[in-house]
Amino acid sequence: MAMNTERLTQFFEQVKTLTFWQRLFRWSQFRSLSYEAYEEFKTLLSETERTVQELDTAKTDISILKNDSEHLRKSQSTLENEVGNLRREVSENLRKISELTSLAATKDEALRQAESKIKGLEIAAATAEVRIGDLTQENSQLKQENTIFKQTEDDRRANYEKAMATVKAITDKIQADREKEIADRQEEEIERLNKMKATWVNHEENVKNQIKMICDRNTIEYVDKVPFKGNPDNAITVCDEFIIFDAKSPASDDLTNFPTYIKLQTESVKKYIKEEKVKKDIFLVIPSNTLDVIDCFFYNVADYKVYVVALDALEPIILSLKKLEEYKFAEQLSPEDRDNICRVIGKFAHVTKRRIQIDQFFERQFLEALSKSEADLPRDIQEKVVEYERSEKLNPPQEKRAKLISSTELETDSKKIRKEAEAKAISFPASVQQGITSLPLYSDESGSEEKA
Repeated sequence: MAMNTERLTQFFEQVKTLTFWQRLFRWSQFRSLSYEAYEEFKTLLSETERTVQELDTAKTDISILKNDSEHLRKSQSTLENEVGNLRREVSENLRKISELTSLAATKDEALRQAESKIKGLEIAAATAEVRIGDLTQENSQLKQENTIFKQTEDDRRANYEKAMATVKAITDKIQADREKEIADRQEEEIERLNKMKATWVNHEENVKNQIKMICDRNTIEYVDKVPFKGNPDNAITVCDEFIIFDAKSPASDDLTNFPTYIKLQTESVKKYIKEEKVKKDIFLVIPSNTLDVIDCFFYNVADYKVYVVALDALEPIILSLKKLEEYKFAEQLSPEDRDNICRVIGKFAHVTKRRIQIDQFFERQFLEALSKSEADLPRDIQEKVVEYERSEKLNPPQEKRAKLISSTELETDSKKIRKEAEAKAISFPASVQQGITSLPLYSDESGSEEKA
């Protein structure tokens, strides 16, 4: 039953909003309201106690009902045992009735007693039949529930078997696709190896044909037979010198020993260097698909140099060698061409010397700053500096063989760095800039040294 707590609520609302003037002039009303609220509070407490008592009573009733349920289950078991005993008694009495019937003529009194017992047993049997009927009805209900459960279980099993069949079909398909993919990859790998072998087998002939085509296009003399001992695979003449191009390819699929084989071949070409008019630069031409296993592309031997190059690089190499003929006749250049060449070389020389001068200047400044930091900084700060220094690491860009440093990329990176500096508003105060320009690096004396 819902309690009316209007006065109690009103009392707490007034307590929260009670002011000083209300305490002076409306205290009697507030006190009266507090009495009424207290009465409601006591009523609420009594109602709560009554509810607790009802809850305890309900828990007691539940416990009693559980005990009654347990007692009924035991009674049911006892009745089932009694029904079994009665059935056995009925069977035994029927057997006795049969014996008494045969003796009815001589034992009427015994028959009457037996009849009275039979009637009593029939009454008991009827009672037992009623109980059996109830138990049979309950058993039928349990069988019906069991049948429903079995039907549900059969449906679940059918769904499970159907799902497993679907999963198995998908698994078989995935396995078949995987096996087909592996077989396709194996066929592709076998085809790649066969093509690679064919490339290696025909490498010497391909190199020869390629060099001949390059020579024909660029009016370079290809030497079919050299006028000295030995039989190089290919030779061309530039500036009255023979330039040797030997074709080298792996002997098998295993490329592990190919670098060692190339290194040994750099020694075997020594026989050509001893001959007259043979250039001291020998080129070993290898298939392009073996470049990954080669770790050294240049061998500087005492009397000659050996270059390991790919078939695709033959044309630019031969064209650069042909440029030697133009350099040999440099006196035939026009004054303007010679002046341009001298200007470019002078610019490179100036930039190189200036860079060295700047690096030496900053090297002295950095060494001086390091010396001051070690001498002037407190020990605890110096230890912290050393700790941070050990955690730092600089990774400059790695230079890769046979890859040119693009001037376009350098200019793009330089512009990007300047834009990042402008975006981050990195600038120096005027005093700092003036101090920098006053350094010896920027003085006239430095300029005079540079001119010297």
